[in-house]
Amino acid sequence: MAIGIDENKGNNVDGEEPHTSSVRDVPLVVDLDGTLLRTDSLWESIFLLARRRWYVLGLIPVWLLRGKAYFKWRLAELVDLPVASLPYNEPFLTFLKAERARPRRLILATGANEKIAHAIAAHLGLFDQVLASDPTINLTGSNKLARIQTLLAGQSFDYAGNDQVDLSVWRLARRAILVNPTKAALLHAPRLTQVEKVFSDRRCGVVSYLHALRLYQWPKNFLVFLPILTAHLVTEWPLLIQAVLAFLAWSLCASAVYVLNDLLDLTADREHPKKRTRPFAAGIIPLDHGMALIPLLLVASFSLGLLLPHGFLVVLGLYFIITIAYSAFIKQVMFLDVVTIAGLYTLRVVGGGEASGITPTFWLLAFSMFLFLNLALVKRYADLVVLQAHGTLALAGRDYHVSDMPTLMSLGASAGYLSVLVLALYVNSPDINSMYSHPKVVWLLCPILLYWSSRIWITTVRGEMHHDPLIYAMRDRASWLVLACGLMVLAIAA
Repeated sequence: MAIGIDENKGNNVDGEEPHTSSVRDVPLVVDLDGTLLRTDSLWESIFLLARRRWYVLGLIPVWLLRGKAYFKWRLAELVDLPVASLPYNEPFLTFLKAERARPRRLILATGANEKIAHAIAAHLGLFDQVLASDPTINLTGSNKLARIQTLLAGQSFDYAGNDQVDLSVWRLARRAILVNPTKAALLHAPRLTQVEKVFSDRRCGVVSYLHALRLYQWPKNFLVFLPILTAHLVTEWPLLIQAVLAFLAWSLCASAVYVLNDLLDLTADREHPKKRTRPFAAGIIPLDHGMALIPLLLVASFSLGLLLPHGFLVVLGLYFIITIAYSAFIKQVMFLDVVTIAGLYTLRVVGGGEASGITPTFWLLAFSMFLFLNLALVKRYADLVVLQAHGTLALAGRDYHVSDMPTLMSLGASAGYLSVLVLALYVNSPDINSMYSHPKVVWLLCPILLYWSSRIWITTVRGEMHHDPLIYAMRDRASWLVLACGLMVLAIAA
C-alpha cells in the first residue's frame, strides 16, 4: 500500500502539496536493492556464483581486501544476473511507471555494480540516467549523494529508498519515498525531510521463516524410527528418546540444507510455476537472513547429535556432505540425482540405527532403496507434468525433458514393484520367524504396497500429484487407509 504522510500536520495527504516547482520538474532518484527490488543484487550475485562457479568462492576474501567496489565489480564480471526474473516491488514499480508517464525524470542510483544497474534499467525502460558503483567507488551513502549533486548541479530532487544508509541522501532531498523501510529508516527519515509516500507490502513474518525451514518436510525424518519399529523395541523408553533426539537433529540439519538449496536455486525456482513463491525466490525473506540461518540450524543440529552415539554424528555429517554435493552439481546429472535422493532417504534409516544402536537389516535397507527410488522418480515426473501444462519442455536446473516422461514412469514403476519383491523375499526368509508369531500374515503387505505404488503412479500421470509424493501421501486419505491396513496386518502378525 502507499501512504502519503505530511510530517508537519500529522495527517495523510492526497495529491501534490503546493511548492515552487511542479513534481514533474523535480527528478525522482530511485535506489535499487530493497527498494526497486525485493532482494539484494549483491547476495543474488554471490549465490549465482556459488551455483555456477563454486570453486571461485575462495577468492572473495582477496577481492574484499581491494574494497567493496572492486568486489562487486569482480562478481558482476563473473555472473550475469537474470534481471527479468528478479522479484521487483510491484506496487512501487507501478508508481514509477505512472511518474514516467507524466513525464518525470527518473534516475536509478544504486550501490550495485554498473553492469547490473544498466541491465535492470534496460529491462525496465523507465530511467533517464543510471548512477552505480564502478571498480573503484562504492556508490552508497555519502558517495551516492555526491554523485547525485554533481549530476543535478544543485537542482532539488526526491529520493526513494529503504535503508538506514539512505539517510545521508534524504538529508538533502526535497522529499522522501520509503519502500518497505527498515525500522531505522522509518524512524529517522521524517526527521530529515518530508515523507511523501510509504510503500509497505511486507509479508515477512514467523510463518515465512517456518515455510523456509520447510517444517512440512520434517515427517520424512520419522524414518529414523524405523530400526526400533522393525525390531519391535519402540516401547523401550531409552531407545525411543534416542530416536526422538535423532529426529530433531536430522530435521534441523535438513532445514539448513533446504535453506541453502533455496539460496542456490533462486533462478531455477523463479522459473518454476510453484517454487517461485518460496520465501527467498519471491524476495519475502532477505537473502542475508537465509545465510545466517544455515549455521544456526547446523549448530543446533550437531549439538543434539553430540548427545547420541558417535556413529550417528558420522552418518549425519555424511548426509550433510552428500546433500551439499547434491545441491552443487548432482541434481543437474540425469538419474544420478534420483539415485542420490533415494540414498539420502535410506541414510535416514541408517542414522536411526546408529542413534539407537540397532543395525538395520539387509532387507530393510534394500526395501528402502527401491521404494524411495520409486518416489524420487515420481517427483521428477510430477515436475515435468506441471511444466508440460505450462508449455515448457525442459526442467530448469535439471537434465530432464518432457520427452523423458515415459522412461521415468517405466523406471519408477519398476523400482516400486522391486520394493514389493524385496518384501516378499523377506517374508519367505528364515529371518522373519524370530520377529513375528504369524509371519505368513505379513504376506498381506505385498498386495497393499502393490496397490499404493500403482495408485501413486496413476495419480501422477493424471497430473494430480503434489511435486513431493511424500507430502501428497500425508494429505491423501487413501494413503492413510493403506497405512492403517499395513499396521493392522503387522499387529495381527505379531
